[in-house]
Amino acid sequence: MHPHSKPDPLLLPDEATDHIWGSPSAPVTLIEYGDFECPACCQAHGALKIILAHFDAKLRFVFRHFPLREVHPHAELAAEAAEAAGAQGKFWPMHELLFTNSPHLKEKQLLDYAAQLGLDLPRYQNEMNDHVYLQRVQEHMQGARHLGVRSTPAFYVNGVFTDVSFGLEHLHAAIDKALGRGRN
Repeated sequence: MHPHSKPDPLLLPDEATDHIWGSPSAPVTLIEYGDFECPACCQAHGALKIILAHFDAKLRFVFRHFPLREVHPHAELAAEAAEAAGAQGKFWPMHELLFTNSPHLKEKQLLDYAAQLGLDLPRYQNEMNDHVYLQRVQEHMQGARHLGVRSTPAFYVNGVFTDVSFGLEHLHAAIDKALGRGRN
């Protein structure tokens, strides 16, 4: 990316469609394209909780769906379940449950998690049966492909892709660097 070029508008959080954790005024925005059935995303999830706690108000986090259907047969349905929970104000608790139980994402298990969260189950089941949120999940996937994302997790710090394939400390360093560069 040219140093003076504007980041892709996709890399700006959208209050209307994104799930955003943290303060809107945070100087650093971290976007993850993730897959609930992906072992690397699960590992990242543990590290992210530490990173979010560490940077606290300086960091806001956006999670977007990029289920790799070819390798993770339950990931797309899990993403739909997260969106159905989000429609009832429980996206982040569902996000947590899905990553905690990543090997167990069959339809029946997803329903159990919805029940654990106290969701309105008839509404949840209707929305899942009708695939109400599939389009949103697919829009996230299209966005990821547009950005050139090929694998998960894919992280962007203030619009800049950050490679974590050699460890999540790279993410920590990229956030530190973004903060050090001043609040632009």
